[in-house]
Amino acid sequence: MDDKMEARLGDEVIVAGYQALPDVYEWLIPDAKLTPEGSVAALGDLVQSLPSNARVLDCSSGTGQLAVGLARLGLDVVATDASAGMVRRTQELADEHSVPLQALRVPWDDLPDYLDPSTFDLVICVGNSLCHAQGRSGRLAALAAMSRLLSPWGRLVLTSRTWELVRAGGTRIDVRDRLVGRRGHDAVVIYSWQIEDLWEQEHHLEIAVAQVEPDGTVLTSSERLSFWPYRYEELVAELQSVGLGIVESTFDPDGEGYMVVAGTHSGRFLASGQVEAECR
Repeated sequence: MDDKMEARLGDEVIVAGYQALPDVYEWLIPDAKLTPEGSVAALGDLVQSLPSNARVLDCSSGTGQLAVGLARLGLDVVATDASAGMVRRTQELADEHSVPLQALRVPWDDLPDYLDPSTFDLVICVGNSLCHAQGRSGRLAALAAMSRLLSPWGRLVLTSRTWELVRAGGTRIDVRDRLVGRRGHDAVVIYSWQIEDLWEQEHHLEIAVAQVEPDGTVLTSSERLSFWPYRYEELVAELQSVGLGIVESTFDPDGEGYMVVAGTHSGRFLASGQVEAECR
């Protein structure tokens, strides 16, 4: 992570590097995923197919809803994020729910330096986070690190925006069409997209959460984030280049986002911890 850079403009706080957003991140999370239980439910049957003693890595933990939800099921969970603020929020949520969970500030490239290879049954990288890896080389390094941590029958789960649609929309400002209520406060969420001419160029997204205070004043937290979009077929090829094949995919070229499950083998977990091969 870059060092914290902060400037104040009246009631507006502008901070770069996922330093401002951790404390207002709830306004960016869909209602269905606000709770640990809701975040786990979004993974569908994948969690139910895990062995009871499964080891899980959430390597884009955000504010911790998914990691804590998995830990509440009794799974052995490690949560990592490159943002110190996100790691803090994850640990606070784990403490609130009284679940054991290891929360570490580790960027993707450094994961194999902190965690033993081939020891995780499930590695999760959700929340559209992979786009923050710096271009193709950065994505490959991140995916290679995740792949190294998977057990022989392990699964990597990724979620992504459909970047083909994002780029087709061009440079623009998207304003949520209604107030979002969290913690007894309402806020307007604004996304400002800077779309470049070429896919491989560094793009930018500024996210602003404008909270309406009880006295009518507005407190705005915002960050300008870099991202590098990618086509679905590029992601598939990059997964293959680090030894992973697609097991399941919800990709729809007309959908806003999708989930990909990848692994070195095709199959599904059984309760015993073994895997039953599927015919494909």
